[in-house]
Order: sequence, then structure tokens, then C-alpha cells
Amino acid sequence: MNIEYRIDKEVSVEQFLNLLESSTLAERRPVEDRECLQGMLKNSNLTVSAWDGDRLVGIARSVTDFHYACYLSDLAVDKRYQGMGVGRNLQVLTQEQLGPKCKLILIAAPAANSYYEHLGFQNNERCWVLDRDRSISG
Repeated sequence: MNIEYRIDKEVSVEQFLNLLESSTLAERRPVEDRECLQGMLKNSNLTVSAWDGDRLVGIARSVTDFHYACYLSDLAVDKRYQGMGVGRNLQVLTQEQLGPKCKLILIAAPAANSYYEHLGFQNNERCWVLDRDRSISG
């Protein structure tokens, strides 16, 4: 199997949806909302993808300023390709697109904490999330 990695190659909503469903990420993404998925793809300004022929098998989708912070919004690898270094390679290639002082930031699924730790990520307990259905209190 020959995995090809591509920077900012267009990914269709259908390809993205299929990958989310063939990884564990569909459980935590709005897979029932195609318009939202389209917006997620369209408004990412750094996407690194992994391909086995024409099949999307991995994606690292980020929003970044390329100099200070890069938020890795999605890291998904098809279950059949997990354990083969695809996720690690997607992160390395993402980091290579960033400036020398740019931090790579992500929110890990609970089961993935040890994965990121062994790659050298540091756990930061200061992350906060405000869901859209809640208002900012004043």
C-alpha cells in the first residue's frame, strides 16, 4: 500500500463524511449536517490529507495564522489504516507548513490522550469551550 500525502488538495464533503464514518471521529462531528461539513472544509486554511489511490484515508484539518497558533480541528484516520503512522505523518506535515514559533493546538478525545503525549504534545488544562447554544454571561 502506497500512501500519498497532499497539502491543501480539495476534499469533497462525501469523501470527508466517509472518512469521518470510517474513523472514530463521526461520533463527535455533525455528520448529519452536510452544510456544516462543507463549511468546515471550505474555511480551513490548512488541510493535509492522506490518500490510498483515490481513497481519502486520513486528514489533518486546521485553522491557523501560520506564525503563532495552529488549531488542529480534525485528525481522522480510517480504522483500516490506523497504527501505520498515517496520523503521525499528517501531524508532521502540518507542522512543516507552519512558522518556527507556531504552536500546534488540539483538543483530544479522551481515549487519545496517551497517543498525543507519546508524540511530544504537552497537556494543557486551560482549554475552555463554549457551545453555540449557550450565551456568554455578563
